[in-house]
Amino acid sequence: MSTAVLRTEVRLFRREPGAVFWILLFPTLLLVILGSIPSFRQHQHDLGGLRTIDVYVPVAVLLGMIVGGLQSMPQTLTGYRERGILRRMAATPVRPSALLSAQMLVYGGAALASALLALAVGRAGFGVRLPKQPFGYALALLLAVLAALALGSVVAALSRTTKIAGAIGSAVFFPSMFCAGVWLPTQAMPDLMARIVGWTPFGAAAQALNRAAAGHWPGWGHLGVLVVWILLLTGAASRWFRWE
Repeated sequence: MSTAVLRTEVRLFRREPGAVFWILLFPTLLLVILGSIPSFRQHQHDLGGLRTIDVYVPVAVLLGMIVGGLQSMPQTLTGYRERGILRRMAATPVRPSALLSAQMLVYGGAALASALLALAVGRAGFGVRLPKQPFGYALALLLAVLAALALGSVVAALSRTTKIAGAIGSAVFFPSMFCAGVWLPTQAMPDLMARIVGWTPFGAAAQALNRAAAGHWPGWGHLGVLVVWILLLTGAASRWFRWE
C-alpha cells in the first residue's frame, strides 16, 4: 500500500508545473543567470579568491529544498487535511502516516535532484569545482534536506488552511533564504552575522557545504546544529500535527 501511495504522490507532483519549476529548475536557472554576469566569473579577494558564481552553487543547492520544504509540501499536506482526505484515509487500510512518508520522499527526492542539477550545471557551464570532500558534502546535504522537511512539517502542523500554510511558509521562507546566503553569501557576511546565522538550520547547512566544497570536513559544530534542529522540529511536528 505504501508503494502505491508513493507512486500516486509522484504522479501528482509531476502534474504540478509550478512545483516542478520552482523546486527543480528555478535554483539552476538562477545560477545560470548569475553565471552569465561577467563580473561574477572573476575571482574576488573578499571571497578568499573564489568567484561569486563559486559561492552561489551551495546557495542554489539549498534553494530547492527551502522552496519544497517550506512552500510546497506544507500547502499540499494542509490541502489534504482541509479537504478531508486524511480523515477518509484513516478509515482505509492505508494509514495517513503512509501519505506523510510519501510526501517527504517526493519532496526530499526533488530537493536532492535539484541539488545535483545545480552542481552539474555549475561544473559544466561555469567550471565550478565539484566538492573536494564528497562524503562530508553528501552528509551535510542529507541533513539539510531532513531539516527542511522537518521545518515544513511544523508549518503544516500549525496551519489549518492552505492560506495559513502559505502565510506561515512565506514568513519562514525569506529569513531561511537570507540565512542560506541568497542575498549575501555566508563567506561575505561579517563575522558576528556569520556566527549568528550559523545557529540556524540553513545557515549551518550553507557553512557546512562551503567547507566540504573547499575540501574540509563540514565541521561537527555545523552538523550538530543541523541534527539538533532536525530533532527539535521533528518532535514539534509530531506533537502538533493533526490528521483532521
